Amino acid sequence: MRYVQLRAFHHVAVTGGFSRAAEALHLTQPAISDQVRKLEEEYEVHLFNRIRRQITLTAEGERLLAITRRFFDVEREAYELLAERRALREGNLRIIADAPHHLLHILGRFRQRYPTVKVFVQAGNTDTVIEALYSYEADIGVLGEVPTLQDLTVLPLSTSPIIAFAAADHPVARRDSLRLVDLVDLPLVFRERGSRTRDKLEQAAAAAGIELVPAIEAEGREAVRELVAAGAGIGFVSAAEFGQDARLKPIPLQDATGMTMDEALVCLSARKEGKLLRAFLAMAEAARAATPA
Repeated sequence: MRYVQLRAFHHVAVTGGFSRAAEALHLTQPAISDQVRKLEEEYEVHLFNRIRRQITLTAEGERLLAITRRFFDVEREAYELLAERRALREGNLRIIADAPHHLLHILGRFRQRYPTVKVFVQAGNTDTVIEALYSYEADIGVLGEVPTLQDLTVLPLSTSPIIAFAAADHPVARRDSLRLVDLVDLPLVFRERGSRTRDKLEQAAAAAGIELVPAIEAEGREAVRELVAAGAGIGFVSAAEFGQDARLKPIPLQDATGMTMDEALVCLSARKEGKLLRAFLAMAEAARAATPA
């Protein structure tokens, strides 16, 4: 087994194609194909399904990818250690967040301090954030609930209650507050399953003997916001995430005891000593300490 063969396999797997892997590695497609073929032949293993010019990983390929993700991440950390001065000038920081607005003040300071570091931010719910961290597809996650997994390092950011919200011209917007029982007869707009906001709302309703049935399920917080703004129903979000939107009216939930979202930064403990992660977490810690309680 050669390094170039593992590298070729890894890039084909993460980019989804031999041509894209060749572009990423500045090689020709035949060279990439040859390296993957030799790896498969030497170990008599089938790593990719090749059907009509589409490729997918086999079960063996999935297991190998889990290993090469760790392998090449360690390689990157070694490089950063040996090129410490360059790491904070030329590195990439990948963040996946259920609510990116919690990061805005930290990202602003980080960009001022390290203006040449490339920062990539994508949205996700709790399940996809955890999955991205464990698969090494993200360096840092932002979650709406503090996880209890022992191999994660957690930095709490804030705590806020879950609230309802409606379009400003919706009849419900005239209410000063809502009870869980009031929601039964209202058109509800829920996020996809895996959203902690939805989970907590449904759990609180079940504890009160109430079943909440959504009229609409939408993928992502912004989709819910736009549907509610269009008058499609009532949405739910943590108060800290509501922000400013003249189209929408926030409505407190009277019996929302215990329905809070505890936003936190998380990363794999095994990776927290990486140069960029350490710098970002230190800046986040300083920002939290400077925020009035």
